[in-house]
Amino acid sequence: MAENKKPAPAKGSDNKGPADKKANRRGAARLAAVQALYQMDIGGAGINDIFAEFESHWLGNEVEGDTYLPAEAAFFQDVVAGVVRDQARLDPVIDEALSRGWPLKRIDAILRAVLRAGAYELEHRKDVPGRVVVSEYVDVAHAFVESEETGMVNAVLDQIARQFRADEFSRG
Repeated sequence: MAENKKPAPAKGSDNKGPADKKANRRGAARLAAVQALYQMDIGGAGINDIFAEFESHWLGNEVEGDTYLPAEAAFFQDVVAGVVRDQARLDPVIDEALSRGWPLKRIDAILRAVLRAGAYELEHRKDVPGRVVVSEYVDVAHAFVESEETGMVNAVLDQIARQFRADEFSRG
């Protein structure tokens, strides 16, 4: 995996309603958050540097010829800061959901970022339905990896969702 991997641009139609625009802005924020977490994991960048870089260069701007949708900056910051704050607690939860013999430290850095962001959002962002969180992070993973790996993301996040949101998932 290249260390300077940039996300695929988040695209959306201009004729969407307000709810769709918010969803697209959150989708762009999730994509940017995963990229930020990846850069922090690989490059050791600090959170303040990451926030400054992403807000000035990635969110809603053109980078290397790709135009990125404006992301919901507060959502981006919440996910990144929350993962950084709670990583020591989230990583064992993710490890438990992974197949035996494949601890989180053996997972590719971009997938670690996807799983951490998804786990954080499942635990803390109750304003977003669990199934939406899982689906959104599977979509984010598609921007970076092959379908076999996105299946793993789906399975792991689904298991974590059932742990953090048992009431939501017991309803069907």
